[in-house]
Amino acid sequence: MKTLIILSHPNISKSVINKRLIEELKKYPEKYTIHELTYSYPDGKIDVEKEQELVEAHDNLILQFPIQWFSCPAILKAWLDDVLTHGWAYGRNGGDKLKGKKVALAVTAGIGQFDYQENGRYHYNLDQLLVPFETTFRYYCHADYRPFFAYYGAELVPGEEYSSTTTEIEKGAKDYLEFLENM
Repeated sequence: MKTLIILSHPNISKSVINKRLIEELKKYPEKYTIHELTYSYPDGKIDVEKEQELVEAHDNLILQFPIQWFSCPAILKAWLDDVLTHGWAYGRNGGDKLKGKKVALAVTAGIGQFDYQENGRYHYNLDQLLVPFETTFRYYCHADYRPFFAYYGAELVPGEEYSSTTTEIEKGAKDYLEFLENM
């Protein structure tokens, strides 16, 4: 069963964590197709038919992205708006292309897990913040929506108190592979 990874990162070349996760997946091209939205559509104009065909050609779908403004990057939001069309992803007349397909999110949180708690910095956990994705895929598109993978941590940023260590990032890459294997 081959898995399509829709990677949505505004600048993957400067990423540390998402880039490392993708490097790990590239070791297994027979299992994972990595599709970089920002690279494929630098102008933001998404080829809907091509994207739908790509999704249909895979057994599983993973949306991988960094949390931005407590949601996804703009290119992924555009992808969702454009690709998940009536009559294809939902609706009474043929809108069943995602029905039963395993779908999950793989997110990088940019901060520690302790910040995503009721008593933490942002007062909400990722389960709560990612509900719109679950609602879209599970209840609207009738996909087999799975629990998400989250890498809690941050890249080294001057002036920031917290950043992930190399050991934590490597563990995250291994954990991501295990998550995909058990999906």
